[in-house]
Amino acid sequence: MMFLLNKTKSIANNFLAELRDIEIQKDSMRFRRNMERLGEIFAYEISKTLNFENVETQTPLGFSNGDYIINMPILATILRAGLPLHQGLLNVFDKADSCFIAAYRKSKKDDDFDIQMDYVSTPNLDGKIVIVSDPMLATGQSLVMCCKDLLFKYDIETLHIVSVIASQEGVAFIKSNLPKAKLWIGAIDEEMTSKSYIVPGLGDAGDLAFGKKV
Repeated sequence: MMFLLNKTKSIANNFLAELRDIEIQKDSMRFRRNMERLGEIFAYEISKTLNFENVETQTPLGFSNGDYIINMPILATILRAGLPLHQGLLNVFDKADSCFIAAYRKSKKDDDFDIQMDYVSTPNLDGKIVIVSDPMLATGQSLVMCCKDLLFKYDIETLHIVSVIASQEGVAFIKSNLPKAKLWIGAIDEEMTSKSYIVPGLGDAGDLAFGKKV
């Protein structure tokens, strides 16, 4: 299953356009907030797939029936670029626990790279719905490695993957290696550079949100 956000005209397209805009990107707070807003929109869409139970609640004037999520998802993200998107998801799923993964590209010669995974800080994911967020889905290698590590260690009920911008190659790689995962994508771009940057993309999401790294 794949949900593509920009297939429908909505305010989400405005946030996507601002994220790509080289002038608006100069305002890092605006960049983070737009990423967060998209996380909130994705959370709302994902919530439609969850199971609810109807519970009677007391109001100041009587009783009413309301729907409550039965199995609150656990939100996982890849540091550091994923933090604003993660925060948007957390704003909606405000009772969710969080999982944090440290993974990065380790450059080699000839523009090649390895994926380095340092640590995972997570609650127990057995029987849980897990939403993994990473703003840019380029090759998909780091995301697949992180998800497979979680799936190996835990009996996850359902795996959702959220990315704001993805490459066609990255989407294909995810579908091939994580066929049961549900994909939630903002927009899909056709090209990647030799250094695996998505084109037109938006640049380095981590740097734009938090400043350039050494």
